[in-house]
Amino acid sequence: MACRGRPAYSRLRSHTRTRHCALNCQYGYFDGMLRVAFSSLLRSGAVFDSLVAKRAKRLVQIASLTLVGLSIAALLAGGTVRLVLIGGVLGMLLSGVLAWRGRTLASASILLLDLLIMLSSLVWVSGGIRDLAMLGYPGLLVFAVILGNARIFVAMLLAIVLYCTLLAVLTVHGYFTIELPPVTYAHIFFVNIIFLLTGFSVYVLVKDLHRLMAMLNREIKQSREREDAVSELARRDQLTGLYNRRDAEMRFALMMQEADREGCNLAVFFIDLDNFKPVNDSLGHAIGDLLLLELSRRLMEELAPRELLYRFGGDEFLLIRTKLPADREAWQGILEGRAQQLLDTIGQPMHIMQNTLVTTASIGVAIAPLHASSFVEISRLADLAMYEAKQSGRNAFCLYHEGLGRASIDKFLMLKRIQHALEQQQFQLWYQPKVCLATGRILGAEALLRWPQADGSFISPEVFVPLAESSGLISELGRWVAERAIRDCANWHAQGFTEVSVSINVSPVQFRGSQLPSHVHDLLCDTGLPAASLELELTESLLIDDGVDIRQQLDEMSRQGVGLAIDDFGTGYSNISYLNRFCAQRLKIDKSFILPLADPDADIRLVRAMLMIADSLGFKVVAEGIENEVCRKRLQQLGCTEGQGYLWSPALPMDRWLAFLRKSSQ
Repeated sequence: MACRGRPAYSRLRSHTRTRHCALNCQYGYFDGMLRVAFSSLLRSGAVFDSLVAKRAKRLVQIASLTLVGLSIAALLAGGTVRLVLIGGVLGMLLSGVLAWRGRTLASASILLLDLLIMLSSLVWVSGGIRDLAMLGYPGLLVFAVILGNARIFVAMLLAIVLYCTLLAVLTVHGYFTIELPPVTYAHIFFVNIIFLLTGFSVYVLVKDLHRLMAMLNREIKQSREREDAVSELARRDQLTGLYNRRDAEMRFALMMQEADREGCNLAVFFIDLDNFKPVNDSLGHAIGDLLLLELSRRLMEELAPRELLYRFGGDEFLLIRTKLPADREAWQGILEGRAQQLLDTIGQPMHIMQNTLVTTASIGVAIAPLHASSFVEISRLADLAMYEAKQSGRNAFCLYHEGLGRASIDKFLMLKRIQHALEQQQFQLWYQPKVCLATGRILGAEALLRWPQADGSFISPEVFVPLAESSGLISELGRWVAERAIRDCANWHAQGFTEVSVSINVSPVQFRGSQLPSHVHDLLCDTGLPAASLELELTESLLIDDGVDIRQQLDEMSRQGVGLAIDDFGTGYSNISYLNRFCAQRLKIDKSFILPLADPDADIRLVRAMLMIADSLGFKVVAEGIENEVCRKRLQQLGCTEGQGYLWSPALPMDRWLAFLRKSSQ
């Protein structure tokens, strides 16, 4: 299906694609995650502090009440029992002081140990296993469970069991005689003290446990709410509020299951804004964010009931339409109409902070399960269709078709072949002479990259060089070209052709990392080739980038003595102001302007103007594509001094190039 659309229109234009707004909203997402996590830590810390304070308070209360009870009992008791109770009072006093100072574990240990020793002593000096003090052991074990830890409880339990067993054995065998005192009112008081102290302590401790359980339940509920909030943050785009790519991937599987059950299709619209980079660069990221917000609002307002909108990332959005008819004739018209509606909505002017912005978009559409069934694959195919829409002029939409998939596979396979060719050194450099138009003397040669195949054919540089540039392989390929050309030039210099220089084409990608000047310098030093014998041919697009780093690298190589030339002049923007900013010495007029000069009736005004401009700026000029004597003479009459073309020779491999030099020198 052909791509459709209207001419791309934007208040701000750009010649490069952008992903700059991908960083505009990331800080909000991480800030939300940190806020939730920090809030959870604060709540947990507050609960822990509250529990510690409550436990210390209870220990003080229990120790104080027990101390009072034991003091009264000591006043009523006599003899050895009174001494035992006084020892218990002192232990309770120490436990209360430790609890008041916040040393809860030490306080609980002293309290339990004091009660154990006191009860065991009372049992020993009084009625044995039939003594009233035995009633205190169950309460002591309850205290050990609540106030202590597992080790303290086990130790207390074993001590009580062993002690009671020992008393029983001694009593059975007559080694311990039980002497039960007569029951008095004091015994009634002692029993009530045991019950009251045990009951009060168990009540307040169990009440604290209930309160703790309620706090834990609330904390669990709040923790679940926090987990839900974190999960929602992970699913949402923090700038626009739309669901993000992660959520789209999760929901897509459910949508596909529903589509399989109902026998229908899903349509995935991949929406990418055109020329969004100039908005961020010229007006700032804040304006870019507001533009994305306004666009999201518009799209959400016009969302159909069966559609879901996601922010895929950066300036990319994903719209999924469910319950699409299975019949192609039925859904094709629906998709075309919906895509055009989206383009119209996006293309409406936006008024943002006293700026009127008009933006456009390119839309790619893929159908599931017709084209693919997985979210990753269907998104990739819709993305391919979107790029096809961009290449057709932007502000357009394109439905995915098999040809796009084959083209993508072909590009991938070609990249693998390029990598293999680099590893196996299958590339070659051929040389085409640059000649003085007046004398015919060879001034230099342009190194041209060739990729021969096993069947004797060649793959055109127009096929593999753009792929190498887009993939980054051009850096490695460019280093090989520079090394090979400089060594070949040093070779023919060694054979006596010292006035013949070499020029190599340099991609803008090779300037990334600022390593090109040092690489060229090292090669010149290694081979001994004079820097003046090397010329780098630059494209006009490199000059338009106008990066400070690029200019610094060009200036550095110019100081070394390396020549610079502007290649294919006239085919790009031909902005004279750019030429003055760089220290180039030569312009190469593209062959598309030179070839027509072979016709005696050709209009020469444009070429004459180029030559006059170059002369006024002090540039030497090389005319590319001279194929006959008529063209050479006309250029010479117009003031051009250097030429290159089939009139003298096509590009030649190294051995034939050396033979050509020898023949020309005779």
